[in-house]
Amino acid sequence: MRRREFISAFGSAAITFPLAAHAQKLATPVIGSLNRPAPGLETFSDAFRRGLKQMGFAEGQNVLIEGRWPNANEELRDAAADLVRKRVALIFTADNGGALAAKATTSETPIVFVVGLDPVAMGLAASINRPGGNATGVSFRVSALEPKRFELLRALLPKESLVGVLINPDNPNADASALRAAASSSGLQLIVLDARSIAEVENAFSVLAQRRANALLVTSDRLFNLERRQLVDFAARTGIPAIYPWREFADAGGLMSYGNSLTDAFRQGGLYVGRILKGDKPGDLPIWQPTRFEFVINLKVAKSLGLEIPAALLAFADEVIE
Repeated sequence: MRRREFISAFGSAAITFPLAAHAQKLATPVIGSLNRPAPGLETFSDAFRRGLKQMGFAEGQNVLIEGRWPNANEELRDAAADLVRKRVALIFTADNGGALAAKATTSETPIVFVVGLDPVAMGLAASINRPGGNATGVSFRVSALEPKRFELLRALLPKESLVGVLINPDNPNADASALRAAASSSGLQLIVLDARSIAEVENAFSVLAQRRANALLVTSDRLFNLERRQLVDFAARTGIPAIYPWREFADAGGLMSYGNSLTDAFRQGGLYVGRILKGDKPGDLPIWQPTRFEFVINLKVAKSLGLEIPAALLAFADEVIE
């Protein structure tokens, strides 16, 4: 995503308020948006704004959004500190590192997060039902869905058993032993492929081809999401059926995806921001865990791979791309 597109999608550039506008600044709450640029963020920011609107807030009318978009993880804390100095009403972040940086920066400014890890284990909250402190938000435990993704691969390819799994070992969700156990329960043999860069991702696909793997499961990771179009292209060139964690991969040309609805998560984030702006305390708002899961099949990709999708999978799918 280009910097300009990101700014327009989720908060303007740092705003300098002249003295004449000081009263307006105090009268209109400002949301500090702390996020690193990512593809597709415009779609999610629209969902966030829908949540805000449900609570009676419209950007530019009775609420402002001031964005910070550090490219590097190490810049997040400085960006969070800058938002606190600006005395924003609260900080919204859809970044694991951003949530940690905001929490480490302030114990007073409310924080609403959308994260893919356990917020209690991260130190963001005391408990799911009663977070306490100044932070709450949305948590989707992406790794908990891997067993179901293996089941879907088994249903697609009942006679095959050798499956690759792509993980970033730097990701806290990356648990190779848990993945092996989940694969074994579905009768699958696993090839674990580590990738910390797009070059290592490309090499992983070469290994899959050499090992003649029957399918691939791509785990949830920021790198893989940022480079999802390249991952989908690698899978097409290798001719390997793959399942991905988010529907955005299927939209980009991936075969199948199964995961939480990110748009629902961002909308809920907007709802929580609105509730806090109306006076609710973040520590009293239970951390919201998505209950809606999306299974998407791309039939165009299936045809290009020479695959016939079983009727049971088609019936289970929430959406079929034709």
